[in-house]
This record gives sequence, structure tokens and C-alpha cells, in this order.
Amino acid sequence: MNQPARQLLFENTAGISEADPAGFLRTTWGSHRRSLADTQGLFNAMLRGLQQQRWGRILINQAQMAPFTPDEQQWVAANWLPRAVAEGGYRFGAVVVSPNVLVRLATAYVTTNVQGLPLTYRTFDTDAQATRWLAHQPG
Repeated sequence: MNQPARQLLFENTAGISEADPAGFLRTTWGSHRRSLADTQGLFNAMLRGLQQQRWGRILINQAQMAPFTPDEQQWVAANWLPRAVAEGGYRFGAVVVSPNVLVRLATAYVTTNVQGLPLTYRTFDTDAQATRWLAHQPG
């Protein structure tokens, strides 16, 4: 049986955001060099996707991603995360981690600075593991 196709919602140098037919957003970070504006564009597209789809779950694949810069880390933790929770209903993030330790450390900064927000992150080594966990979280 054919699986329904994912719907591309946004694409730029930073990566792509898609609506997964399983009922969550799927963001795949690219390996290309990116600007803060590129990163903000992708994150803002995720927020719009959460709002449009009325979902609270995102699978974030960082396997090929370059590490967040300090400016990106600060912006995500202080600006985007609070907005995504308050305005987009973001509640669950499944992160497919990079083998690059610098990416893992930069991401850990963001995920540990959720500052009491009602948001749960889990990290996984594979897309399949992340998908299984996310499928069991409330939409």
C-alpha cells in the first residue's frame, strides 16, 4: 500500500519543513552554510506549520546539520521556543541527532533552556526511532 506523500511547506539554505501525513511536522536540516536569517526563516516556517496544521509535534532531523552558532542558539532559546509553545502549541520535539559532537552540544544548549515551558524533547539515533516515539505523543 502506498504511503501518502509529505507536503513541502518551506525550503531554504538551512533545510526543509514538511507536513508528515502521520500528523506532525518534519524538519530536515541541510549541511549547507547558512545565515542567521536562513535559520530564522526555517524556524518561523515551523511555527507557521504548527499553527496551520494545529499540531504540537515536530520531528527534527539534524544528522547532516552544521552546529548552531551562539546567535542562533540565543535566538531559538529566547525568542522562537517561547513563541512556538504559546502561539503554535508546540509540545513534543523528537530530534534525530548528528554524529558531530559540536552539533549535539549546540542543540543541548537549546533543549536545556526551555525555561519551564510545557515542552518535551527526546533525542534519537534514527528517524524510525524518532517517528515511533512521536507517534505516541498527543498531537
